[in-house]
Amino acid sequence: MTETYCAAAPGHPFHGPYHDGEYGFPSRDDAVLFERLVLEINQAGLSWLTILKKREAFTAAFAGWDIDRIAGFGDRDVERLLLDTGIIRNRLKVAAAITNAQRFVDLRRTHGSFAAWLDARHPMTKAEWVKLFRQTFVFTGGEIVGEFLMSLGYLPGAHVASCPVYAKILALAPPWAAKR
Repeated sequence: MTETYCAAAPGHPFHGPYHDGEYGFPSRDDAVLFERLVLEINQAGLSWLTILKKREAFTAAFAGWDIDRIAGFGDRDVERLLLDTGIIRNRLKVAAAITNAQRFVDLRRTHGSFAAWLDARHPMTKAEWVKLFRQTFVFTGGEIVGEFLMSLGYLPGAHVASCPVYAKILALAPPWAAKR
């Protein structure tokens, strides 16, 4: 993100908590990783504030981010989601969440967790990550993949070095900061 976000987010009712406690922080929890991917996909063409405001509704609509349940969603679930005014009602984005949940399930079978799959490929350049995500998932273009990986510490740039949160993240040894 930019210095502008680090300057503007603190104190904002939605951006502040996300900036101060989530953005750029590494996570090993597949539900957190999946949620972030779905939210990044849904942000495409919209503001991140819109997504943060709808986050609670997304969590309810997508079974509390239970990846196995989402992977089993069928036509009735798609129709239910498309009628849910609390989320982004875009058929392609809803379908992407379900398809990507199925891909997460497959990756957990082969690697133990999605986090382990990411770790097995790290470090990579953003371009390499984008290529890999496009081969593995749906609705994952360059901006979505870049923000997803930055938001979870796989790529640097979530915070500027002068931001107080930067030091907190660095202390957690995010993947981007690991010695190669």
